[in-house]
Amino acid sequence: QVQLVESGGGLVQAGGSLRLSCAASRSIFSINSMGWYRQAPGKQRELVAVVTSGGSTNYADSVKGRFTISRDNANKNRVYLQMNALKPEDTAVYYCNALTGGYNYWGQGTQVTVSS
Repeated sequence: QVQLVESGGGLVQAGGSLRLSCAASRSIFSINSMGWYRQAPGKQRELVAVVTSGGSTNYADSVKGRFTISRDNANKNRVYLQMNALKPEDTAVYYCNALTGGYNYWGQGTQVTVSS
């Protein structure tokens, strides 16, 4: 099992930045992939960014060039999502995800609100 706790959400003006943090209960390097998803009101949850245990990354087209997913190589149990040039359409609840052993694990989510 993996427990995930997100932090770092908040209210920011368009064009601003936020960094989300996800703390895992075990080393993320033992987890097949770690990712960030988001869900806006009335919409389905969607992938934002993912990093595999090998270090490969993938991003949704809508965030490429603005968001960066990274791992904490020192503490080995944190994943970050640096969000720059935020837009009102980035407003959503952001969830941390761990995929390992054939199971998906989710955090409780953190709200990101971008005002215009």
